[in-house]
Amino acid sequence: MDAVAIVGLGNPGAQYQGTRHNVGFMVIRELCGRLRTSLRPGKGDYLIARTNLEGVDVHIAAPTTFMNNSGAAVVDILERFRIAPHELLVVVDDFALPLGLLRFRAKGSDGGHNGLASIISMLSSYEFPRLRCGIGNETMPTGSERAPFVLSPFSPEEVPAVADMAKRATDACIQFARTGHARPVNPAHV
Repeated sequence: MDAVAIVGLGNPGAQYQGTRHNVGFMVIRELCGRLRTSLRPGKGDYLIARTNLEGVDVHIAAPTTFMNNSGAAVVDILERFRIAPHELLVVVDDFALPLGLLRFRAKGSDGGHNGLASIISMLSSYEFPRLRCGIGNETMPTGSERAPFVLSPFSPEEVPAVADMAKRATDACIQFARTGHARPVNPAHV
């Protein structure tokens, strides 16, 4: 691959910082720090950083459209930088996975995630890689109680596990940029 896009999903605004639904943004910030680049306003509804990693142009982005409309920003990024869907890695939260667990899929359904649903709808395709970051805990809510859960902040006890997960997810993003696939490392206790 000559170029990749790594897009972390979340909601813009200070009130959403540190919430479970913004894990994608957390990973993108960690990735930018690791690659010594920073996000800037893009020409569309997203923040973007661009760098080169071992000959691969890496476009790192955070949509500013809010989670449920992420697809519009992702399509704009892919078209603007001439990146194919298989060269895209979307980083998202997943309440069905225990906190700290990472799961990479080369393609698949939205799994109930509105950000992925938006991207699938706008691309008219399920065939793009995604890295799911576990945000679940033992007291998972059901039905209409899920929205307040994903929009809630992590507890102080969870913060170290979240930081560790963001580092491991960043490793997986870098591997994706280098090879086009990712095998995330999960903690031994999960």
